[in-house]
Amino acid sequence: MVRLQFAIELRYNVLSPSCDFIFNIQAAHTRSQTVRHERLSIQPWLPYEVQMERVHGSRFLRLHAGAGPLQVSYQASVDICHHAQRTDTITEMPVSQLPLAVLPYLYPSRYCQSDQLLRLAASEFGHLQPGYCRVQAIRDWVQHRVTFKQSSTHSGTSALDTLNDRVGVCRDFAHLMIALCRALNLPARFATGIDYGADPRLGPSDFHAYVEVYLGGRWYIFDPSGTGIPMGFVRMGTGRDAADAAFATIFGAVQSPPAVPRLHIEALADPRDGCVMPIHCLEALSTDDGSPQAVAQA
Repeated sequence: MVRLQFAIELRYNVLSPSCDFIFNIQAAHTRSQTVRHERLSIQPWLPYEVQMERVHGSRFLRLHAGAGPLQVSYQASVDICHHAQRTDTITEMPVSQLPLAVLPYLYPSRYCQSDQLLRLAASEFGHLQPGYCRVQAIRDWVQHRVTFKQSSTHSGTSALDTLNDRVGVCRDFAHLMIALCRALNLPARFATGIDYGADPRLGPSDFHAYVEVYLGGRWYIFDPSGTGIPMGFVRMGTGRDAADAAFATIFGAVQSPPAVPRLHIEALADPRDGCVMPIHCLEALSTDDGSPQAVAQA
């Protein structure tokens, strides 16, 4: 088990008289991820509502603000239990055997135009032995051909843009890997959160995007940007691509200071509770077996 403690601070100056916010910054409630304690602060105080999406356990903070400064702060401690498995034992599943809930992650989506990458995916990976190692080859291909660079892309950058420009941030790496997987009939989805273990040389801590691919009846974690330690990923949002899992969606005019967002995360090892430090491991990691009952009660 891994225990992670983190803090998030978001600051805005609301310019319009009326503005609606939908935040996805709270740790998701799942069977594998338990929120030990958490604290939410909104300054100035405003009425708010937290709603949980039952399939993935994502939680959405909704509030309405008028003109002026707004600060949203969230701190939490979570315990994460990982399923670890030898990679050579994990197989791909025929489309005919995929659960109905998995099928949407086979289709093209706004940022993952898999239908336009069929020829590339077939030529690069079609000859490889199906299974976990083929997905790992896709992950390695994306990581080797795209350069990580902060502020190099924008909210409209898609998988095709990243393929052409060969530069991006974690969400761009994730979109390209997802598109290539789907082009090979591999269900792949976009996950967001905060990660432990990123190299400080990459800049201040930030939200992280990674990939999960459905293999052998489970969703397995892949990090195409290679910037974090998968064992140290806290799940917040899950969806087809970034359009489904943005940390903040804003309906109105706002101005964000340069230092936003401010994030901090640390791992807490405690042998008495069986908590270990996150490490890179050779086994495949999963925190979701795809079961309809995979979400714990809030």
